[in-house]
Amino acid sequence: MPPLTLAHQHLSGVTVIAVTGEMDATNRADLEAYLRETGPTPTERLVFDLSGVPFMDSSGLHVLLKCATDCLRGGGVVHLAGVQPLPARLFEITGVVAHLPVHERVEDAIAAALSSSERSI
Repeated sequence: MPPLTLAHQHLSGVTVIAVTGEMDATNRADLEAYLRETGPTPTERLVFDLSGVPFMDSSGLHVLLKCATDCLRGGGVVHLAGVQPLPARLFEITGVVAHLPVHERVEDAIAAALSSSERSI
């Protein structure tokens, strides 16, 4: 399995976090550490670009939900983009799609996050 690759880009009003690789229990700590190090504040508008994530288990889902909950409490929002079929199924089964906005394209997620008045989770 290729290692998890993480990158972020701070744009005006929104931070995009691109994730590539499988998100599971073997790299959950890496994702958590990255989020702490990059410093997205809870008040930020975040977009997770998941177009490079072919598989996600409950560990990866937990990290995303924790981040979204922290953002919500601080007045921020989280949007997801480019969700692949297996993670999309996990989101559907767990009901996450009812609480986290999912977009096909990163550009759409950025636009929605910037104009969003609703709150995630």
